[in-house]
Amino acid sequence: MSEPGATRKSTNSRLPPEVNRILYVRNLPFRITADELYDIFGKYGAVYQIRLGEKSRDTRGTAFVVYEDIYDAKRAVDHLSGFNVGGRYLVVMYYQPAKFERRADAEEKKKELEELRRQVKLKKAQMAAKDENQS
Repeated sequence: MSEPGATRKSTNSRLPPEVNRILYVRNLPFRITADELYDIFGKYGAVYQIRLGEKSRDTRGTAFVVYEDIYDAKRAVDHLSGFNVGGRYLVVMYYQPAKFERRADAEEKKKELEELRRQVKLKKAQMAAKDENQS
């Protein structure tokens, strides 16, 4: 039996390194509200903040859920991954900033590459027009 002064931390001595208070949720129904998310995620502990993705951008159907306690976040991931909401199965994972930064960097580099390709195409067209005029 546990002592009255024992905390939850003593029962779960070590958590995996990826576990943190911030969860990233994907595959949400597009019409879900923050209040509905508070109802779903609040069952596993005190929620500090919920941020829904914008409806007009590619972030729709996603949300960040921040718990006040890391152990509540772990319970939510354990219980809500694969949970059916509005006919969609939730994908709940721990937020890992390094992965998001790499993705953002890749998207930025892709945009830069597209711009360079556009400039090269324009330059080739200008050179071709110049050659035609000289002939």
